[in-house]
Amino acid sequence: MLGTETQRHPFLQGLSKHRGAPPTAIVIFGASGDLTSRKLVPAIYNLSVDNLLPPDFFLIGFGRKEMADEAFREAMTESVETYSRRELQKDIWERVCGNAFYHAGGYDQPGSYQVLRERIEGIEKDLGREVQTLFYISTPPSVFQPILENLGSSGLARRHRHSGFASKVVIEKPFGSDLESARELNRVITRQFDERQVFRIDHYLGKETVQDLLVQRFANSIFEPLWNRRYVECVQITVAEDIGVGSRGGYYEQSGAMRDMIQNHTMQLLSLTAMEPPVSLDPEAIRDEKVKLLKAIQPLNLGEKDADVVRAQYAEGLVGGKKVPGYTHEDGVAADSATETYAALRLTINNWRWSGVPFYMRSGKRLARRVSEIAVQFKRPPGILFSDAERFDLASNTMVIQIQPDEGTTLLLNSKIPGLETRTQPVKMHFRYRTTYGSNTPEAYERLLLDSMVGDSTLFIRGDETEASWKLISPILERWESFGRQGMESYVAGSWGPLAAERLLWNNRHEWRRAGP
Repeated sequence: MLGTETQRHPFLQGLSKHRGAPPTAIVIFGASGDLTSRKLVPAIYNLSVDNLLPPDFFLIGFGRKEMADEAFREAMTESVETYSRRELQKDIWERVCGNAFYHAGGYDQPGSYQVLRERIEGIEKDLGREVQTLFYISTPPSVFQPILENLGSSGLARRHRHSGFASKVVIEKPFGSDLESARELNRVITRQFDERQVFRIDHYLGKETVQDLLVQRFANSIFEPLWNRRYVECVQITVAEDIGVGSRGGYYEQSGAMRDMIQNHTMQLLSLTAMEPPVSLDPEAIRDEKVKLLKAIQPLNLGEKDADVVRAQYAEGLVGGKKVPGYTHEDGVAADSATETYAALRLTINNWRWSGVPFYMRSGKRLARRVSEIAVQFKRPPGILFSDAERFDLASNTMVIQIQPDEGTTLLLNSKIPGLETRTQPVKMHFRYRTTYGSNTPEAYERLLLDSMVGDSTLFIRGDETEASWKLISPILERWESFGRQGMESYVAGSWGPLAAERLLWNNRHEWRRAGP
């Protein structure tokens, strides 16, 4: 099977040869959770299919409820059968399952961590060699602190710290709920782990198109010379969902679009799009430039006149021809809720490259379609040759990097319509991962799990990066909290958002593009 895969995807051979992880035990906190079953376990299986797991690989599920090892293995198998991008191959999966165990314990009970340590040391004794331990925290943020502190007090965080088998910790977002809580989380983390041991995960960074941003920008000489204020008119970043909050109303009431999407996913897309060229592909060189970019963003105008931020909630509307309720009528949502389901920002970056170029960001639920994209709109040429609007239908050249659902890149150009008369119209040049490389490309969590095992932090978020992002976002949240529902806009479910979001662009004579293919 590996031979067949490497023939179709030559990069797999390179990965297995040059990026092999040392003997590893992954401990998943929250082993019975949704993320574990839908993403983590299928990712582990597919890494095994591609021969990218170390030969000595162990999986320990850590959870509150009691469960036998065999019951845990059966649940894992069901997860692979249900959610994996590939069909289950029993011979490969049995090799993983044979080294999978379940550990029941409380996240705030020190004794559970001592038993866990003894179990890991027992694995090492049986192998006759050291094993690196990867602690994956896939739990609600309320238990981040006790888990981290118990990993420290039990000695698990310091295992083999000065060797190639040092422990690592992977933490799922959110990394705080505002600037102060983000700083406190960083303090808790760094009391127990060195920054080089920490992998803050944002699954958007594992998506192929997001990784391709560096290649598109810095490996193609036709783009990078134009990627600046002289040629770029504006940049639009859209992260849109067509679904509502569903059964997650209670959770979403504590989050909102700004915390749930803008502060993390969307800001990551912005930093990769706008950062300066790193001096190398070294992880710290790339992360340094991302932090510099975030620090260069001008504080937003939050006043009532010409504010840089809009928030809104979806109202009743039609989605897919079906009537759907407004946000305040969803289960678990208060009738007077002041939680935004849509947020849009107009950003100014105070550096040499982007001075005067507006960056627009929007994210929301119950929008017209599910799509995430980055659109770089270039300036129009002088209207001298093709100024007759009746004959010449011209559009701004735009490069659109679509992250989901159909990964790829589109370039919008102007072309002559065939015929005896000179007439023009915009045309699109499409590149799609599915058609070029096939549809069975690795999932984001496969790449991120592999990177964390081998210690490559390129696609993970550094502590100072989280604080730089929250420093921009926290004043917005504080103002909204003090205003309650005052200033809350509304939009019809199934639309592209509120009219107020259009006004963010009108002052610069711009308009939101219709996102999607």
